[in-house]
Amino acid sequence: MSEKRFYIENASQFDGQTVTLKGWVYNKRSSGKIKFLMMRDGTGLMQGILFKGECSDQAFEEFEKLTQESSIEVTGTIRKDPRTPGKFEMGVQSFKAVQIADVYPISPKDHGVEFLMENRHLWIRSQKQWAALRVRAEIIRTIQQFYDEKGFVRFDAPILTPSSCEGTSTLFSTPYFDEKAYLTQSGQLYGEVGAMAFGKIYVFGPTFRAEKSKTRKHLTEFWMVEPEVAFNDLNDNMTLGEEFVEYVFQNVISKRAKELEILERDIKKLEKMKGPFPRISYDDALKVLEKRGCAIPWGEDFGAPHETALGQEFDKPVFVHHMPAQIKAFYFKQSDTVGGPGVTGNGKYALGCDLIAPDGYGEVIGGGQREENIDVLKRRIAEHGLAEADYSWYLDLRRFGSVPHSGFGLGLERTVAWITGVEHVRETIPFPRMLNTIRP
Repeated sequence: MSEKRFYIENASQFDGQTVTLKGWVYNKRSSGKIKFLMMRDGTGLMQGILFKGECSDQAFEEFEKLTQESSIEVTGTIRKDPRTPGKFEMGVQSFKAVQIADVYPISPKDHGVEFLMENRHLWIRSQKQWAALRVRAEIIRTIQQFYDEKGFVRFDAPILTPSSCEGTSTLFSTPYFDEKAYLTQSGQLYGEVGAMAFGKIYVFGPTFRAEKSKTRKHLTEFWMVEPEVAFNDLNDNMTLGEEFVEYVFQNVISKRAKELEILERDIKKLEKMKGPFPRISYDDALKVLEKRGCAIPWGEDFGAPHETALGQEFDKPVFVHHMPAQIKAFYFKQSDTVGGPGVTGNGKYALGCDLIAPDGYGEVIGGGQREENIDVLKRRIAEHGLAEADYSWYLDLRRFGSVPHSGFGLGLERTVAWITGVEHVRETIPFPRMLNTIRP
């Protein structure tokens, strides 16, 4: 049987044992007869110490040839040292260089964002980028765990679609044989299909918006998780979102404390992200904004300053519900009053809800109750200038066993930014796609 592979993150299991670490040079330094080699293997950092006389003469000499990011195989004994990263170090006996790296372009000095983005394929090896992407992976695992535990079925929506979900102005189009197709803006419409078949589902995958935006919260390609539940109303929807966000936060805090420490994230702030979250109507939100000196007219959507002000008011995630119908998509159920039942006409309010994150991270959840009446939905499609023929399959959901149902979308990258505290969403995905950024 082959020997168990050593990884830095499992160093406590190898205390006192001689192992071989396969990884890369993070940095190095010398102090007389002692040489220090900081190594990484993708799971963490570990310091290796070379003492003259305790390691091979060849290793002591070859040490001088090592450059940053050279790939290496290092053999030595693992021992506890609370002062070092990971609390363990290696007493090096020997090593071999797999490849001596060329001069590495990313040094400890400050680099401009443009340079770092051009070298994104190398930048992700840096500690903070590594930590943020480890947190991202943990969030993805936790998202799937939450819905799996609740009995949801994962329901995959297509990336190539024949029509719009959120409006035609932000679609990426592509030739599709003899017709035109679009990169999906959302899996929601297809998620509703799944909800009518399985009761409760979640769609999880990449989505695309051709928005010419340069803000720190926007990408043109991003991931969304979109649960959809038959017989859920607006309040049920907010409850699910609240339970979901709390679950993700508490799991990531417990599983990725090391990475959050590298990112210098205030854990105490994250621990506060527990329900119940405040729930206020759009009308009441306008009163908060007026009090905070950033009032907007009724019917306008929130911008970054308004979302920031709402976050400051509550210091917790806050649901804003009963949004103006005029700023919401065609499929939202509407109401004439806040808190009133849905109507079969054109109500003033959409039964929608946005979850606004504190600290300026903005809207992380957007969703609500869908219109289940076929006649109303047909009228809305026409009012939004959409072709009814493109939505015939969607209207079938209202012809054959229509029920009230609700769902929402949570943007993965914004959630990663919120949890990690990084300044820009470009650091929350391995290869960000933004306006004028498509390489590497």
